[in-house]
Amino acid sequence: MDQSTIETLVRIAYIVAAAMFVIGLHRMNSPATARSGNLVSALGMAIAVVAAGVDVATPSEGQEVSGLAWPIIGLGIAIGGGLGLLTARRVQMTAMPQLVSLFNAVGGGAAALVAIEDYGALAGFGGSIPLQTTVATVLGVIIGCVTFSGSLIASGKLQGLVPGRPITFAGSQIVTAILALAALAGAALLIVGQPNLAILALIIAVALIFGVTMVLPIGGADMPVVISLLNSFTGTAAAMAGFVINNPVLIIAGALVGAAGAILTKLMADAMNRSILNILVGGFGTGDAAAGAAAGDGPGGSVREVTADDVAIQLAYAQKVIVVPGYGLAVAQAQHNVRELAELLEARGVTVEYAIHPVAGRMPGHMNVLLAEANVPYPQLKEMEEINPEFSRADVALVVGANDVTNPAARTNTSSPIYGMPILNVDEAQNIVVIKRSMRPGYAGIDNELYLNPKTGMLFADAKDGLAQLVAAVKAV
Repeated sequence: MDQSTIETLVRIAYIVAAAMFVIGLHRMNSPATARSGNLVSALGMAIAVVAAGVDVATPSEGQEVSGLAWPIIGLGIAIGGGLGLLTARRVQMTAMPQLVSLFNAVGGGAAALVAIEDYGALAGFGGSIPLQTTVATVLGVIIGCVTFSGSLIASGKLQGLVPGRPITFAGSQIVTAILALAALAGAALLIVGQPNLAILALIIAVALIFGVTMVLPIGGADMPVVISLLNSFTGTAAAMAGFVINNPVLIIAGALVGAAGAILTKLMADAMNRSILNILVGGFGTGDAAAGAAAGDGPGGSVREVTADDVAIQLAYAQKVIVVPGYGLAVAQAQHNVRELAELLEARGVTVEYAIHPVAGRMPGHMNVLLAEANVPYPQLKEMEEINPEFSRADVALVVGANDVTNPAARTNTSSPIYGMPILNVDEAQNIVVIKRSMRPGYAGIDNELYLNPKTGMLFADAKDGLAQLVAAVKAV
């Protein structure tokens, strides 16, 4: 097969892969089609990787390709694919946000390395480098390095290796601003001047430090938004790398990830009634919440404790029950228990639905993925706008591990740090049951006024144990 035919087939493969990325992304709009969307996108990526390998290993006119090209490509695929498969299979659902952050770091770092290598190779030949290549290189390096170091810090916060609370020091914002200006100054020197690897190395160092100083001051409550933002950065860095090496499928894939991540970040920020800038500089949320009020009393009222038998009677004779899942459900790995309870209630003629808040959990879509793993029917998963009008018609709202997203202070307390944040209208249900281990506040570090509502009964237990008690009690009713 001659070279022109191979090049044509590679370009066709790139177009097919790009189309599959778009189709896959579109199918991820719904939980019912998200799995197939992932598979379509994965197949498109496989096609793109093979096509890129053929492109790299096929000599252009006047060039030679080492006989080690395919073995090196195969080794890279084996190592990367093997590690990805191993980590994805072994990771616990509670650690999925950390894994996503690590994948963001790998993606951003890889994009930066691609841009660095290509720029270094061109600079090694002497002479000038095309302006478009220099601009794409600078953007790819800055965004990729910021994503790499920032994602590592975000993953460390989620894993507990780095304190989840905002970490600041005197003049920290000034230092961050100086780093940003230094990166911009270095970028300007490279763009208007001659190729200079020393300046590029300085930009790399500054961007890596900036990623750390950008994420450290952000509190744990904002980690879902940060993960989404860094995911957008990863895509943008990949697109810049695509411009550097003139690879159309990398440009398209990166642009799709960057745009989708940016849109999701904006939606999540809106769901918290915060601007993205406020999230980046606000230092909101403690991450390591201090103990709140004791289990018997709280500020401005008292807490009513209930038993599993009390709750089972309410659930068994209800007509409509809304389950509100949160991070506590993920920590306890109780998604299968909540599905078992729901099936028991449905067998008794009870309508069961699940209320999903956009920022529940620690990453975008955390609750959707968690419940899908337990084979909860997709139609029962209701987004906030759809489920909120239903709470007033619900006999029981069962809150399992959710905290800040159910706090009525967001509507009524102007001095609360979450004031104005759209929440799930759990307090409008006829009866409210909260399964919680203690009265410790959530990631925002504030007490939840819902727990003092006279309609609220607190079942103090680990989510898994509490749900197991309810399953046994409902069976006995």
